[in-house]
Amino acid sequence: MALMHVDFFSNVLGMCMQMDVILPQKTYGQIGMEGTAEESYPTLYLLHGMSDDHTIWQRRTSIERYVSDRNLAVVMPSTHLGWYTDMAYGLPYFTYITKELPEICRSFFRGMSEKREDTYIAGLSMGGYGALKAALTRPETYCAAAALSAATDVFVRAQREDKSGRRHYWESIFGKPEQVPGSENDLFALAERCAKGGLKPELFQCCGTEDDHLEENRRLRDTLQTLGYRLQYREPQGGHSWILWDAEIQTVLNWIDEIRRRSPR
Repeated sequence: MALMHVDFFSNVLGMCMQMDVILPQKTYGQIGMEGTAEESYPTLYLLHGMSDDHTIWQRRTSIERYVSDRNLAVVMPSTHLGWYTDMAYGLPYFTYITKELPEICRSFFRGMSEKREDTYIAGLSMGGYGALKAALTRPETYCAAAALSAATDVFVRAQREDKSGRRHYWESIFGKPEQVPGSENDLFALAERCAKGGLKPELFQCCGTEDDHLEENRRLRDTLQTLGYRLQYREPQGGHSWILWDAEIQTVLNWIDEIRRRSPR
């Protein structure tokens, strides 16, 4: 594999940004691992959580080793604390992630496939919310999304933040709490709209049995199943921790492999 640390300018955000990118590389004789690569390869956009940045997946997991023989690129962008949202009073992080970033990556790395069936998105916690939001809003772009320990109900989170003294930060992202239900930031509403549109991404949800996000994940699971989404759902033992995420990102990669085997080529 090749690991690249990329500094670049975002026209959408109007500032310099960072991403780390793992690219397939065919290698021989590398101790402990082998690398595979083809002329064209799919891409996984892998999103971070609230307290982290674009480096965290490499620092807390062995993601580079996990994808070495899969002919899969992994893009890990930094998105600050914008919740993968076109903020009510701030920057358009959702437009950046779902529109500009894929265009930039494909211009930099010509082997990245532009096909929907070759484009995946995943994340943890805040990034899990972002991954689901991206796929449910733009199913024509992403064929599948995986969410680990996702904050699935931002209305509940908004009410919590309202009482915790962080109201202004929260409202800068989503507006007033009462504006969240039914909006483009409400995963439950997005799931209904996407289902009516006919083109639905495949979804993966995972939340630990000791995680504070468990009940809201169960509610979203029930909604997605009722709406007929193809969903893989897991509740492994554990909390909101990297021990769980390091294990489950491997499950996600196996899930992506299965989707790729089923996809027409």
